[in-house]
Amino acid sequence: MTDGSSLRIALVTTFYPPYNFGGDGQYVRRLAHALAGRGHEVHIIHESDAHAVLAGGGELETASEPAGVKVHRLKSRSPLLSTLLTQQFGSPIVQRRRIEEILSQGFDVVHYHNISLVGGPGVLTLGSDKTVKLYTAHEHWLVCPMHILWKDNREPCVKKSCFTCSLKHKRPPQLWRYTPVLKNAGRHVDAFLALSQFSANKHKEFGFPFPMRVTPSFLPDAEPAQATEAARPYFLLVGRLEVIKGFQDVIPAFDNDSPADLLIAGDGSFEGELRRLAEGRNTVKFLGRQTPEQLRGLYRGARGLIVSSRCYEVFPLVLLEAFQQECPVIARDFGPYPEIINQSGGGILYRDESSLREAVATLASPDGPRDELGRSARAAFEGRWSEPVAIDAYEALVEELRHDKRAT
Repeated sequence: MTDGSSLRIALVTTFYPPYNFGGDGQYVRRLAHALAGRGHEVHIIHESDAHAVLAGGGELETASEPAGVKVHRLKSRSPLLSTLLTQQFGSPIVQRRRIEEILSQGFDVVHYHNISLVGGPGVLTLGSDKTVKLYTAHEHWLVCPMHILWKDNREPCVKKSCFTCSLKHKRPPQLWRYTPVLKNAGRHVDAFLALSQFSANKHKEFGFPFPMRVTPSFLPDAEPAQATEAARPYFLLVGRLEVIKGFQDVIPAFDNDSPADLLIAGDGSFEGELRRLAEGRNTVKFLGRQTPEQLRGLYRGARGLIVSSRCYEVFPLVLLEAFQQECPVIARDFGPYPEIINQSGGGILYRDESSLREAVATLASPDGPRDELGRSARAAFEGRWSEPVAIDAYEALVEELRHDKRAT
């Protein structure tokens, strides 16, 4: 804060490591640690019921948290019932009293993240409205019960039909989405935050009734990694091996005459199909899940990261991981990628297999613009998406909203 004061901040989220699946929980952890590093007192309110239902239960070993961070893990006797009630009615039916008890301890900021199964929109009404309340949209859950606007489990959504779409995703349709509960609960939030302008625009397009402000995603800084050594130049695919990530559209561009290899880091339910597609292609190699340290070395040594999502991403973390290590990006001309590439100057857009092959050949060439694009990517990371920049912006936003509340 500009006045040097510390804040008491509650971060409310469904998933938090190790009770976590995707990037939203990791983002909350990074934010909590960064805020604590600035001297703020941070409390995490998350629940393990949803993770138990989706992952099959079991206690997980939790990592230690730094000074200034306290984790409140909500757990019920009936995880399935608790999760289903929240999913259907959009309210923390089972955990309401416990959440209210924690929030009654007094906070300057309550910041909601993925609230889909920690309380749905009903959790937005809890706590004092004298507190600054923020909501960060990590996906498109506010306008899509499947979170990712992936229509009928086969293509990007252009027109909502949530009831039948939920059934095709094998999920129970949510009753609360046919009521004004989100619109009423959203009035308790002082600012809805999007991680890209594309995401903010999609929320508006699909009927979200409140304005959204774009705030930067971020990564903590890290020393430049030692580049992974390889016999041939290589490009990277990094992420969950699922249909929506579009890796199946990239593999055909790497035949045995390709000027570079394709290394695929990650695992997932679509891995078998991807391996079948790659049969006979000596240039395609599957690495499995990699540690953060291994990934940093891979980014550092790569000719580029390829991002090929078929769905509407918000702001994929892999782009920042690549930019941080001076690794340029070849991105599908879709979703938030044109915005990010235009802001950073750190990559090339492609539309089809032909333009993907052309981009690969360009960055694989020793005389190509790989290093120049990599330097632009790193400069954009430092100026837009580094931790100091993001936390400065966060504190400035909180101070602005606190001032507005005092004025009214």
